Amino acid sequence: LGADVVVGRARAAGETVMVFPGQGSQRLGMGAQLYEQFPVFAAAFDDVVDALDQYLRLPLRQVMWGDDEGLLNSTEFAQPSLFAVEVALFALLRFWGVVPDYVIGHSVGELAAAQVAGVLSLQDAAKLVSARGRLMQALPAGGAMVAVAASQHEVEPLLVEGVDIAALNAPGSVVISGDQAAVRLIANRLADRGYRAHELAVPHAFHSSLMEPMLEEFARLASEIVVEQPQIPLISNVTGQLANADYGSAGYWVDHIRRPVRFADSVASLEAMGTSCFIEAGPTSGLGAAIEQSLKSAEPTVSVSALSTDKPESVAVLRAAARLSTSGIPVDWQSVFDDRSTQTVNLPTYAFQRQRFWLDANRIGQGDPASQPQVQNVESRFWEAVEREDVDGLADSIGVTASAMQTVLPALSSWRRAERTQSELDSWRYQVTWLSSP
Repeated sequence: LGADVVVGRARAAGETVMVFPGQGSQRLGMGAQLYEQFPVFAAAFDDVVDALDQYLRLPLRQVMWGDDEGLLNSTEFAQPSLFAVEVALFALLRFWGVVPDYVIGHSVGELAAAQVAGVLSLQDAAKLVSARGRLMQALPAGGAMVAVAASQHEVEPLLVEGVDIAALNAPGSVVISGDQAAVRLIANRLADRGYRAHELAVPHAFHSSLMEPMLEEFARLASEIVVEQPQIPLISNVTGQLANADYGSAGYWVDHIRRPVRFADSVASLEAMGTSCFIEAGPTSGLGAAIEQSLKSAEPTVSVSALSTDKPESVAVLRAAARLSTSGIPVDWQSVFDDRSTQTVNLPTYAFQRQRFWLDANRIGQGDPASQPQVQNVESRFWEAVEREDVDGLADSIGVTASAMQTVLPALSSWRRAERTQSELDSWRYQVTWLSSP
């Protein structure tokens, strides 16, 4: 099988959750390929960016799709950029029929979750996420964050004034945050005891006391937004439980900045409610390990990332859809191939019908045949049907009945294979060519 063929064993579909990652998962160019290839993503992205740009000092596309990595990684732009990609990804997956039963975000990712769940309008969410990034960016430097492979109970006794637990990502994965010198001292002590510790490349000490100078102004801005009840059940970072009736108030969003991200508790709550599929809707696949480590049941769980750093975005998101489909999660494939020249075929009900159904991977990504001249399109469909030994497709391409093609197709297919082989052999040989002299 080819590298891009996805194989799985479909089970009865359980409940799904869409996960929106936080700061640190951003990368230059994120969303650009999806924007070019999927109109639904592009339309949603345009709407989000239009809402955000009125609050930003630079056009967001210029930052996201430019070449200044430092500018993108600044909190002022990293947070709105992630919000834009995540909300547009949700729109694309929803168009493909992938509608989650729950949503959850990690840190600033919860603002994307709240928006797609209907808690916040797009305009209010854009106002909130841009203010969050801008006010954090204005804080003085001097903080640090360190991820530690230890439990909360192992880390808490070592905490000192000025250092907080910022995130509980998994039962054995904690992030500490605060004063740089104090954080590094605790990290060294943990490393001396055999715990792995890794300092995160972040510009600020998020979810620590160093955030407090921006909270009053943020609370004032957050008090101006309108909050609605979730249309999709949402898990709170602050409590690790389903959002309650008070969810989304100004006080909540202040606590969301200051208190730790209870991601492990959130995953445990989702597992207890019967969730069996986690879909990470962000530019990378950074939360998969934390999700798997937080699950307690031995029952198989599907964890899928919509995008990754090692594949083109269009390939990654289509593979994600294939992973979901082969795991029993419904995907509307007609919508996936919207506006493209594709056709369904009837697979054989028993073996040895001698008809080939494998897709030619070499043809994937060579453009939409519908955009080519009509004659070229018909010819392409004709020879593709011959190579697949697809009687119905061949008949359809030239407008005759399938019965008329039953006899001629084997001969055509044999000739086509021989012609391709000869063509390859000819390409390896020297050829004598006559040219007119000038």
